[in-house]
Amino acid sequence: MKFDKKKIIIQILSLAGFALTIKLAMIYYVANYEKYALASFCSINELIDCDGAAKTTTAQFWGIPLAYWGMFFYLTVLFLTVADKLKNIKFLKFLEVFKNPMAYITVLGCIAFVISMILAGLSLYRIHKICILCVITYVIDFVIALVASDGMFTKILEDVKTTFYDFIDGVKNYTKTFIVLVILASSFLVYSGTTYTFVPHIKKIKEFQRYANMKYNPYRVKGNTLGNENASVVIELYSDYVCPLCYINNIMLHRAVKDFSNIKIVHHNYPFDKECNIYVTVNMHPNACYMARAAIAAAKQGNYWEMSSLLYENKPVKEESLLKLVKQLNFDKDKFLKDFYSSETYNQLLSEIDSAEKLDIDSTPTMFINGEEVVGVRTYDELKEILVKHGAKH
Repeated sequence: MKFDKKKIIIQILSLAGFALTIKLAMIYYVANYEKYALASFCSINELIDCDGAAKTTTAQFWGIPLAYWGMFFYLTVLFLTVADKLKNIKFLKFLEVFKNPMAYITVLGCIAFVISMILAGLSLYRIHKICILCVITYVIDFVIALVASDGMFTKILEDVKTTFYDFIDGVKNYTKTFIVLVILASSFLVYSGTTYTFVPHIKKIKEFQRYANMKYNPYRVKGNTLGNENASVVIELYSDYVCPLCYINNIMLHRAVKDFSNIKIVHHNYPFDKECNIYVTVNMHPNACYMARAAIAAAKQGNYWEMSSLLYENKPVKEESLLKLVKQLNFDKDKFLKDFYSSETYNQLLSEIDSAEKLDIDSTPTMFINGEEVVGVRTYDELKEILVKHGAKH
């Protein structure tokens, strides 16, 4: 029995690549959906970090994890290595459309390698994470292309031409089948790319990014009350004006007030800034105390919530920039400065911090919705579900 060494080498490489992509799919799942999972063996430091790379939005394409695309590629290559034999089976006679499988493998290998180099560039210069297992698959893709083309550039060009003409002939001979396959594939990709069924965490990330990218709060309100004063659903909010997730949460809560008639938001300052918060050991958010005092001073002129939105959006750290907001809100400048620097304002801030500490709050945003603790930011749909559960009415 005569063995085709080229095919055997490609099959071995494809099986190795397939095994690696299965491992990458497992790492992807654990990194994104197992909250208390240990780091994978290939997460070594800040740069060489498979888990970190798996958690980014670049680890998927069209709503499908890249590891799954890799599996599909290696299975396709394996299929092409045996297509010649399979077409001899009576009910698989249609596989005769694959006239030059090795040429197709060359083209697929080259395409996969080009995509690999794009992904490598994104890893190095955009997310600053390197996935070692991914790099190995990039090498395998390159070797598959080399083996299939005998390492000859001229043969690669010939294989591209051959693949193109075979594709045209195949479409002519199986036009209806081709149209059905295109419709099915397109429908599947539209579904996966719009619903994020296979990567639900990406849907959350994109929603958070949408709110984070808002330059201002489109739902902002004026006054010291956010919501219905006599609401049956009360949200006690503990947040920090420097915290990026608090910015997102602030916009969502303002939107909720527009969407529900019987909710009220009560804000409490908990700045992660050692200037005023003696309970924090790391000065995570410098100047958060400064902004919290500005919000308290704004409340004395009846416009706490609009000032809060402006603080999130502008993050003033000097008196000059703070006074621009004061002017925008038509406050009494002298009164505002007097209240801002007063011991009464500072003591009120310390009192809020002490209250938060008694509740064991150690991160922002933290909310108590009719007593139920909700730590961190939720998607807007998740927030609505919690509110409805507590009796919020549209």
